[in-house]
Amino acid sequence: MKIPTTLKHKPVIVSENYENVDGRYAYNSDAKGLSLGLAQWNDRGKVDVSAKVWRYTGEKWSRQSEELPLHRVLDLAILISRTKLHFRDAYRYQELYDTENPVIDRVGLQGDAMTVAVCTDNEKINEDIKLFNQVLSVDDELIGERLRTLARILREMGY
Repeated sequence: MKIPTTLKHKPVIVSENYENVDGRYAYNSDAKGLSLGLAQWNDRGKVDVSAKVWRYTGEKWSRQSEELPLHRVLDLAILISRTKLHFRDAYRYQELYDTENPVIDRVGLQGDAMTVAVCTDNEKINEDIKLFNQVLSVDDELIGERLRTLARILREMGY
C-alpha cells in the first residue's frame, strides 16, 4: 500500500511494507508504513524532519497515525534499551525493582538527564511490572533482533 504524499507530512524516505515486519503484528497490522519526511507542524521558514507511523483502517488513513520528531524516536530507543538492560537483572529484586529507589538511571542528554524510573504512581505497579517483564521476555527475540540491527548500523556509522 502506498503511503499518501498529499497530506501535511511530506514523506521523503519510506518503508511501505512495514505491516510485514511489525513485530508480533506482522502481516496483520494496521501500521502499513513508516516514513521520514518533512513534519506536518512546519511553520513558514522553519522546517523539521519527523518520523511517522502510517495506520490504515481498511477504508481510510487513520487519525491515529503518529508523527514524532527524530530526536524523540531516538529517545524512545534509548528508553527501550535502558529498560531492557534493567530487566536483565531485575530478578534480583522481589518486585523486579528497588522499591526504595525506583530510579533506574539518569541518561545524560543536552546538559541534563532523562530520568528512567519505575512508575510508582501506578497503583498496580507490582502486578503490571510482572506482566511487562513477561511480555519483554516473550518479545525478546523480536526486540533483540532490532537492537542488534541498530547496534550494527550504529557501528557502521562510527558510533
